[in-house]
Amino acid sequence: MWACGAWRGALSGAAGGRRAHSALAQLRGILEGELEGIRGAGTWKSERVITSRQGPHIHVDGVSGGILNFCANNYLGLSSHPEVIQAGLQALQEFGAGLSSVRFICGTQSIHKNLEAKLARFHQREDAILYPSCFDANAGLFEALLTPEDAVLSDELNHASIIDGIRLCKAHKYRYRHLDVADLEAKLQEAQKHRLRLVATDGAFSMDGDIAPLQEICRLASRYGALVFVDECHATGFLGPTGRGTDELLGVMDQVTIINSTLGKALGGAAGGYTTGPGPLVSLLRQRARPYLFSNSLPPAVVGCASKALDLLMDSSTIVQSMAAKTQRFRSKMQAAGFTVSGASHPICPVMLGDARLASRMADDMLKRGEGLGPRLPVGLKGGPLDGTPPPPPLTPSVSPSLSAPGHEEAQSSSLALCRPQERRGSVSHPQAPLAPMCPALSPPRHLRHRVQLPCGPQGQGPDPGADLSRAQRGGH
Repeated sequence: MWACGAWRGALSGAAGGRRAHSALAQLRGILEGELEGIRGAGTWKSERVITSRQGPHIHVDGVSGGILNFCANNYLGLSSHPEVIQAGLQALQEFGAGLSSVRFICGTQSIHKNLEAKLARFHQREDAILYPSCFDANAGLFEALLTPEDAVLSDELNHASIIDGIRLCKAHKYRYRHLDVADLEAKLQEAQKHRLRLVATDGAFSMDGDIAPLQEICRLASRYGALVFVDECHATGFLGPTGRGTDELLGVMDQVTIINSTLGKALGGAAGGYTTGPGPLVSLLRQRARPYLFSNSLPPAVVGCASKALDLLMDSSTIVQSMAAKTQRFRSKMQAAGFTVSGASHPICPVMLGDARLASRMADDMLKRGEGLGPRLPVGLKGGPLDGTPPPPPLTPSVSPSLSAPGHEEAQSSSLALCRPQERRGSVSHPQAPLAPMCPALSPPRHLRHRVQLPCGPQGQGPDPGADLSRAQRGGH
């Protein structure tokens, strides 16, 4: 009897093993098919390994010598600023490597509260709350704030993190055409039946560098009793006279209800995000926002770096003004060299190439020549923003240099020189034209857009941080 049972058990185990193997083989086949589809579409994302600090000039594994960096969101070049680094080291020594806890158990230190208060003062809001990233801040906001009685109205080209955050909430969802205030007004009229209405938009759109029409949005919000939410990841620190963002740039700081932004771009570039706005909202997020409640606290070194970056920014507006001047210089010089540069006066400068594969090949060619590092892939996603409907109307692919504070004029001049059509002709071929910038726009979908960012910096070495920021900003979503 025992032997019979053991035999049956062995057979059953063998059958289970075969089923498990079959399931794994099926999974592998599905995954390989998906991966092959990505390769075939020319959108494969490979990682280049940097062997140096972030900056306008970097070293990349497999490439001899230094190259210009076209990819970073290090808008103000503070990622490697000596005072920012020193502040991180000091916080590491004083407060340790981490908290090993979420905030509400035993993960809140004085530096976390100090940074939150500083961010609220910077944005002229009542309070602020820190998250591990702005993606988490967007994931936490909508679900905690909005109920099935409410409505959220979202620009169709909002960042993926806004879209995912909205998907998590139970509010009624409306999508208005990109930057189209007439369509927004129609949606607001339709949404009047709901308790709360929240208009959600990026301040600056990371793929194109265009700016949300916040003055018109706020006017409509006032007329129809709506709240305004703005994601400022690609604006905080460098847009507006003192770098407060698009609401400062457009004079509506007192009309935008909620701001989400990041510490991982202009403000030191390490990690972290935050929400700032009305005090009761921030208090509610501390009670209900799941990414806040169930994620470890930001490491002290990250908090120290971000706090010092804010200090440098709040002490002087020189760095912001320098950024604006260098952005204008790059745009005008690229246009003079024969390129079509899209977008507003934002450090993200979409250089229109007209073909997605060509953008990837051009970036690869620049890296092979040891000239510059740029993205070779689109960062958008296929499909509709909120409900799986077809993507928005097609737009032209581009490589988008983002001028992360082009420090030395030499770095910016070098980047302009390597992009000139006459100097690059023949290095990348196109079926209809000698070089991409001279091609007509082919208008593929938005998910085939490409962006590059110009060299980041500053690599300040002088004893006077003020002089450093004004003199040595190196150019660089």
